[in-house]
Amino acid sequence: MPASTRFPVRRRALAAAGTAAALALAACGSSSNSSMPGMDHDTHSSASHSTSPSSSMSDMPGMDHGSAAETRLADHQDGYRLTSAAATLASRKPTAYRFTITGPDGKPVTGFALDQTKRMHFYAIRSDLTGFQHLHPSMAADGAWTADLSALAPGAWRMFASFTPDSGSGKGKDFVLSRTVTVPGTAAITPLPAPVTTAQADGYTITVKGKPMAGMAHPLTISLSKDGKPVTDLQPYLDTYAHLTAFHEGDQAFAHVHPTTEATGDNGGPDLAFHAELPTAGNWRLFLQFQTGGKLHTAAVTLRVG
Repeated sequence: MPASTRFPVRRRALAAAGTAAALALAACGSSSNSSMPGMDHDTHSSASHSTSPSSSMSDMPGMDHGSAAETRLADHQDGYRLTSAAATLASRKPTAYRFTITGPDGKPVTGFALDQTKRMHFYAIRSDLTGFQHLHPSMAADGAWTADLSALAPGAWRMFASFTPDSGSGKGKDFVLSRTVTVPGTAAITPLPAPVTTAQADGYTITVKGKPMAGMAHPLTISLSKDGKPVTDLQPYLDTYAHLTAFHEGDQAFAHVHPTTEATGDNGGPDLAFHAELPTAGNWRLFLQFQTGGKLHTAAVTLRVG
């Protein structure tokens, strides 16, 4: 089955849950900065300098951490590695970042399968879970990827590369590898918003439905309305009507919350169904992306996972 149509089933460790959810929505255009501070996304991308989760993180109260492969906090897995020469990136201005994926033979990988219409999904997230960017970088013939990031605020950032090789020992397997970079300057930390179940922004009301249980795969539904009426004009975005990505408070662990239906026309909504795959307990910040009237919107969601 092609990677671009495998919405509900991907080969990652399942666990997930929560008893409360919060939403704070901000809209952003596909080529401009969002009204949510530090949030951007377009069709380009970037990467960074390697780290693994610190051993102290596993000792934090309420933190039931999975392996580095489950939390996506390693730069290597099964012989595949995310490499980059840079450990820092420029502050408060657009910057190009280059990275490579090498295979078990140590050579750059150049063959990637399509996953939701793209061969590479790239995410940048600041340590306080602000500044989210979801990008799609370009690859040169030699396997070098170029990521064009929008301006980054000072602080520690983690970069994630999500891909599926279409040959070799990793053929058909979904990988998410990550590295960190430092952006120089004084870093002001933004507290994570408290959980609520609905929020209003940009004229939309977002409602989280479902009560996933920790350690269990569970469906999650997000409903959209506007002016008291259900939203039914969602346009296709990456082969579906919404894209949902999650990051864990404290260590920035990554989880892709998979959509379960494929878009068929400009009439999606109001309910968006997802397959939750959150590997650890604690607070997660989810970023919901959906498109209406040719404009891409991003909603930030805080989900408490028990």
